[in-house]
Amino acid sequence: MKLRLDLLEHLTDEDIMEEVLANNHRYKPEPLFSKTGVGSLSSASTEERAQEEARSTALIERLKKRQQASGKKSAPPSSPSTKR
Repeated sequence: MKLRLDLLEHLTDEDIMEEVLANNHRYKPEPLFSKTGVGSLSSASTEERAQEEARSTALIERLKKRQQASGKKSAPPSSPSTKR
């Protein structure tokens, strides 16, 4: 999921849980998960990627509304780096 950093302060636990539950079916724990605490996330299908993009866009719009409701202005777009 792509998210603007200026909107992170408006992210709620519910927003995070929604994304966790949407991707939970892709999570595959390793056979010794209880000992290692390691798992992996299987690749997403084209349809899942489209759904993820739609959820991301909807979340960004919700966060923008929360930002406006709190009275904070949106951060100006960053300019490209001049470093080479």
